[in-house]
Amino acid sequence: MRYDRINNSLYTKNRKKYLDKVETNSISVLVSNDELPTNADELLPFVQNTNLLYLTGIDQEDTYLILAPQFPDRRMREILFIKETSEEIAIWEGNKLSKKEASEISGIETVLWNDQFEKILPLILTESKNIYLDKNEHIRSSTEVETAQDRFISKIESKFPTFEIKRSYPILSENRMIKREEEISQIQRACEITEKGFRRVLKFIKPGVWEYEIEAEYSHEFISNRSKGFAYQPIIASGINSCCLHYNTNNMQCEDGDIILMDVGAEYANYRSDMTRSVPVNGKFSDRQLEIYKAVLNVKNEANKILRPGNTIDQYHREVGKIMESELLRIKLIDKTDIKNQDPKNPAFKKYFMHGTSHHLGLDVHDVGNFYVEIKEGNVFTIEPGIYIKEEKFGIRLEDDILIGRDNNVNLMENIPILPEEIEDIMN
Repeated sequence: MRYDRINNSLYTKNRKKYLDKVETNSISVLVSNDELPTNADELLPFVQNTNLLYLTGIDQEDTYLILAPQFPDRRMREILFIKETSEEIAIWEGNKLSKKEASEISGIETVLWNDQFEKILPLILTESKNIYLDKNEHIRSSTEVETAQDRFISKIESKFPTFEIKRSYPILSENRMIKREEEISQIQRACEITEKGFRRVLKFIKPGVWEYEIEAEYSHEFISNRSKGFAYQPIIASGINSCCLHYNTNNMQCEDGDIILMDVGAEYANYRSDMTRSVPVNGKFSDRQLEIYKAVLNVKNEANKILRPGNTIDQYHREVGKIMESELLRIKLIDKTDIKNQDPKNPAFKKYFMHGTSHHLGLDVHDVGNFYVEIKEGNVFTIEPGIYIKEEKFGIRLEDDILIGRDNNVNLMENIPILPEEIEDIMN
């Protein structure tokens, strides 16, 4: 691994918090994600099941976890199954975790090779009332690919039809919304690496450079600082591209007078950062660009004041919509007639600000979490308002990562330049 090992007490605490919420005499089983193929004999880089990561810290394929806290044999109450390594595997694939290393990472004493899993599972089930299984139930998930979790659920239903299947996801989702100090440290580190990348590209951007060249500058800085790279597919969008919310072709040349919107973030230790900055390609905002920029910055600053414990994300988004409406009125992109005639289900401000303002952040960039429960201390959210004026061929979005605190929020990106004069000074 590139990152410093996290103390296994994090995973021990995470497992305890999870097990405190499952029914007595239950077994929980989590499986790692698949290695996904491309073509021929190639595979995409492995990405771990983040619920399994949350409970074990094990970032390796072909991994299984069994939790059975009331099982009579105490040694079998937590069992981690990992891929058996060998000299041949080490030659072809590199070193895999030993049992000792997996135990040190996870804090789990009983570590077995995964060829024992099929023998151990029925034994544990004989002393269990029901079984908790993990499945991706994220509200924004839309994949049609059958996952390792999907296949495992089908296998359990077929092989052990008399067992009642319970859902692990709601428990893990609720738990993961509150970040521990160790997790906040990793997100903060990811934000610091992102800052280094942003400061680097501010000195690189000028008329004539290509979007993919800017992407390469970020990538170099991220990987040089022990990150795997981008936390998600980067958006480097100049000119009219900045009005496309999920533009990631990154293949246009940046022209004098353009705004370039960069939605990028580094990962560190599998935790994500998520930043957006919008800067002038030539190093100087025009009067119009500056007017829109300041309007977006005002919305972001006001949103931070209401993203507080006791509110819900659903309520918060409605309140931010009112703030954006006020700003769009002030800069004359909409007028009172637009508001009077608007459809309540599609308010006038949506013409220029069509996405949500905040989402949970953590092991996933759109981290697990419920938008209808109250915001709590320890949540980490993005704040990312934007104004997109297609007819003027530019959009402005600004985004920081925010830790919800007891008395005040903490901006984990407070050191990343955002004031327009600071950006211009660095670029020039």
